[in-house]
Amino acid sequence: MTSVREGLRAHARQEVHVGVAKVPDERLDTLTAIYNPRKRVPATVEFVDLAGDASDAKSLVDLAAFRTADALLHVLRDFEDARHPHPFATVNPSRDATRMEDDLILADLAVVEKRLDRLDKDLKKARSPELERERDLLIRCREALEHGAPLRGRPFAGDEEKRLRGFQFLTAKPLLLVLNVDEGALGGGDAALATAVQRVGLAGFSERSATRTVPVCAKIELEIAQLDPADAAAFQSDLGLRESGLNRVIRASYELLGYISFFTVGENECRAWSIPRHTPALIAAGEIHSDIARGFIRAEVVRYEHLVARGSFAACRDHGEMRLEGKDYLVQDGDVINFRFTT
Repeated sequence: MTSVREGLRAHARQEVHVGVAKVPDERLDTLTAIYNPRKRVPATVEFVDLAGDASDAKSLVDLAAFRTADALLHVLRDFEDARHPHPFATVNPSRDATRMEDDLILADLAVVEKRLDRLDKDLKKARSPELERERDLLIRCREALEHGAPLRGRPFAGDEEKRLRGFQFLTAKPLLLVLNVDEGALGGGDAALATAVQRVGLAGFSERSATRTVPVCAKIELEIAQLDPADAAAFQSDLGLRESGLNRVIRASYELLGYISFFTVGENECRAWSIPRHTPALIAAGEIHSDIARGFIRAEVVRYEHLVARGSFAACRDHGEMRLEGKDYLVQDGDVINFRFTT
């Protein structure tokens, strides 16, 4: 996932920072308590921050790294600070979100126009049903973009989506808006944070397909990060927050990408594995190791809730709560799986 700092625009000497965040999951904590393994391995999300100069208002979308990202994350400023003036003079999160969306739309339009020009030349030389289908698809994309509409969440057929992925359109990527609020907004806890999204006019963005908004207070998050877990939990409770803003951002990113988690458990390791929703068991096995996928026999599947209630795979088997699934089984979020395979 690519992180776009509020107000930042790309320039020739940008720095790239990569962070790997652990996805908070109470289910993994519970399974770890049951098995007491040597290792506990959570699912992760990778964030890439392309730092820039906040005073530079050039376009950010000419960077190749944005096109190779799975999703985009845009941090929007919603606080005043005389020591750090906003690059656009005033604080207006809705305006900043719209400016970024407009930049992405213009960048995608340039890609569409360039490809359509090439297709028109090729079709003049020889008619091709394949190229004509591509041309029709891109014309529909151009019409949407010219009307200021992003491509994310639009109704494309399966083969069309596959074709569009090759263009790496920026407005087709899921978008997470992170609203960085003033610490005064935390007076009412989670409820006040939710109100902040409505107050700054981001509700319209949140209602779009493949777009989510998460409010946080970066200043408070920094204070929480410097505390030990017990003190951090007490501090969050005093503020009326169920969990840290960081965890909310990580969880929202994970869900926006369409990932689910399945688990493998044992005395050596309890681990959460990240896979896209609707992934077959054979592909999920390959996430663990290619040898498991190559020698796949079956998947022994237990629901997390059943395993926690019974305490072991064996007890679930005795109560008829363990299923034997084949390679085409679509793994569900919360499945605990033991893969049987030949070597």
